[in-house]
Amino acid sequence: MDILVVEDEPLIRVGLVSLLEDWGHGAYSAGDASGAIAILEANRSIELVITDVDMPGSMDGIALANYVARRWPPVRLIVVSGKVAPADCDLPEGARFFSKPYHDQVMHSAIEEMRAR
Repeated sequence: MDILVVEDEPLIRVGLVSLLEDWGHGAYSAGDASGAIAILEANRSIELVITDVDMPGSMDGIALANYVARRWPPVRLIVVSGKVAPADCDLPEGARFFSKPYHDQVMHSAIEEMRAR
């Protein structure tokens, strides 16, 4: 499964990309929503987006998740944050939310569950 990580903190982004690759996934990364949209437009193979809520630029992770859900409905979504917990009604249907720090195994299980759908 190809996964796009959208995270403005470089160390967190690189760490998650490395973990995803260790789990056998293809991984792309972007530091903001604009970069993520460009990657999604160029790579139709992406099946899952993992995005942080708090990001600089034109939209935060919640707005990005909703944009992705409207534009690319088959793409699955995981939203993470260490600062806010969005209400379920703020997230697209089927999106999962995890508070930071999350356990790697919890993330791995969620990805595998989403992959099976």
